[in-house]
Amino acid sequence: MLSPTARSRCPISVECKSRDRIAVYGYYEQAETNAKGKGEPVVFIKQNRASPLVVVDAEYFLDLLKGQKNA
Repeated sequence: MLSPTARSRCPISVECKSRDRIAVYGYYEQAETNAKGKGEPVVFIKQNRASPLVVVDAEYFLDLLKGQKNA
């Protein structure tokens, strides 16, 4: 849970899961292979009757947030 100050600076809701295997890691590995160091691996996933989601590396995401703060 974010503090009121943190939420005002970064209005996101975070949910964390830890599992033995999650299929999306295989998709991300494929994106890394395809990127070959020429860009950030990004995975778009879509389930039937649900909105698409985007998967990026957590450190990359935090860097994006830092960039938002300076914008």
